[in-house]
Amino acid sequence: MTYIPNSIEARDVASLVHMQTNLRTHQQEGPHVIVRGEGCRVFDDSGRDYIDAVAGLWCASLGFGSERLAKVAYEQMRNLGYYHLYRHRSNEPAIALAETLLELAPVPMARVVFQCSGSEANDTAIKLAWYYWNAVGKPQRTKIIARRMAYHGSTCAAVSLSGKPDMHAGFGLPFAPFKHTEFPHYYRRHESGETQEEFSARMAEALETLIQAEGADTIAAFFAEPVMGAGGAILPPRGYFEKIQAVLRKYDILFVADEVICGFARTGEMWGCQTFGIRPDMVTSAKALSAAMQPISAVLVSERIHAAMLAQSDKFGNFAHGYTYAGHPGGGRGRARGAEDLCGDRHRRSRQAPRRRAAGGARPAQGASAGRRRARGRPHPRHGAHARRRRAHSLRRRAQRRRASRSRGQAPRAAATRGGRPFGVRSAAGDRSRRDRRRQRAT
Repeated sequence: MTYIPNSIEARDVASLVHMQTNLRTHQQEGPHVIVRGEGCRVFDDSGRDYIDAVAGLWCASLGFGSERLAKVAYEQMRNLGYYHLYRHRSNEPAIALAETLLELAPVPMARVVFQCSGSEANDTAIKLAWYYWNAVGKPQRTKIIARRMAYHGSTCAAVSLSGKPDMHAGFGLPFAPFKHTEFPHYYRRHESGETQEEFSARMAEALETLIQAEGADTIAAFFAEPVMGAGGAILPPRGYFEKIQAVLRKYDILFVADEVICGFARTGEMWGCQTFGIRPDMVTSAKALSAAMQPISAVLVSERIHAAMLAQSDKFGNFAHGYTYAGHPGGGRGRARGAEDLCGDRHRRSRQAPRRRAAGGARPAQGASAGRRRARGRPHPRHGAHARRRRAHSLRRRAQRRRASRSRGQAPRAAATRGGRPFGVRSAAGDRSRRDRRRQRAT
């Protein structure tokens, strides 16, 4: 294909390498350039709009543009545009976000380690698993087990952890310490007449067989996504994680939950761990952590891991790990505010309910369904941040339709009326008649 010189397509082909793209084909076909976003829609350079149902790369959970978050980030950057977390330095936005993550954690966690991507988060979790076993005097435990067709990132260690052969081809990967157990895709891989529970038991047996073959005293950790993302959006079969965790406890193997895709309410609960009953030693998160507004990731570590990290500092001094932009204040404030937007009343209620109960407050009598929602910290469907976003989106769409009709020279749609006045607007006479009827009933 021939491009207009200096067009955006020509400039792209001449300068960029595109990920997960056939590079030869791209030289001929060129890019599809997106110039702006609004809600769940993106607009290309020709003005055409698309509904991006995948939220970019499963990450734009608050849409493709947020004036509110932009203002928060702008104000923070005016105040402190950058600082790091090295050598005892800190900044308030990073601290606030870490506190929020510890409050939201699916199981009790001790500390937060920040990075800039999901790949880096899983890389860090791998290093921390090795760091832990060195600290407790078992340095031979270096092997990491993941699952075939799992995806955990693109860095050398994270892609070795991934079980996708297409991402290893031509790179000389995976590295030797990384092993892979069965792909738990019940629909494609169950045997004739095999129930989901029986399939899960077979998957757990396969994991135990691999552990025994490699030597249980050489295995450091097991990584799993609650729902396998790039492997095909595969839900775990019934009983799967219960049986897998029993095997891991039997051989004292660390469990790392990769919540990079599933975290922040994508599975209905705040974390996939809560949806599927997982109790991990570490949790990695990214993507919806910032609703893709800023590059960030976090590893949540349990007290068991943190105690080993402290012991290693006693031995070596510095915790010799880090990233230049980890805990960046310019995005930290917006990330914390974005988490508030995403969680809405659910997060605030879940934080406040234990405090009310600790102070002796009792819940009022309520229906069973409402009680379950409140006990889990969920707002009523008509209330909370989700409802506010729906109302705001509806108002924006109405405004867009009005602007479009004016640009086509059409008159705006008239408001629906009842008796000469818009629906929902009461007349004074109507109010009086209603009051009269109420008085009559009372007498």
